[in-house]
Amino acid sequence: MSGEDFSNRLDAAIQRGRQRGLHEQAAAKKEAMSEEELRHLHSSYRLSLSDRIEKAVDQLASHFPGFQTETLFGEKGWGAACGRDDLSMERGRRTNRFSRLEMTIRPLNEYMVLELKGKGTVSNKEVFNRSHFTELTEVDVAEFERLIDAWVVEYAERFASQN
Repeated sequence: MSGEDFSNRLDAAIQRGRQRGLHEQAAAKKEAMSEEELRHLHSSYRLSLSDRIEKAVDQLASHFPGFQTETLFGEKGWGAACGRDDLSMERGRRTNRFSRLEMTIRPLNEYMVLELKGKGTVSNKEVFNRSHFTELTEVDVAEFERLIDAWVVEYAERFASQN
């Protein structure tokens, strides 16, 4: 192999490498943009669904005297909760019965999913602890709204049957 042939092949390889590098940078930039778009999409879903959760939980609390509501936001997610402590005296002993419903939209994670988390406790007993998630690109907001409503209605029925 002549020195000139090697030099030409070396130059061609360097040129191909530079082209590949530019192509990979463009692909990474495009992927980063789509990740930013996914973050924006998650934020949009989180805002509308956490509002839906808050309204449903407030409505539940208005049907049962003594329930206190709170807005949830932060590391655990965004949503709402309501709960109450019932004190009673049985055979001269004080007992405490704790009831709480909590629902949140979880923060965005590396899996790029929208996650609804719900937990219900009635009279110190956990009645459900569930999660529903869907990839952000496949989210059906109406499905999440139906789940929010269904979980609140289920909790109301369980609470009413215990009290």
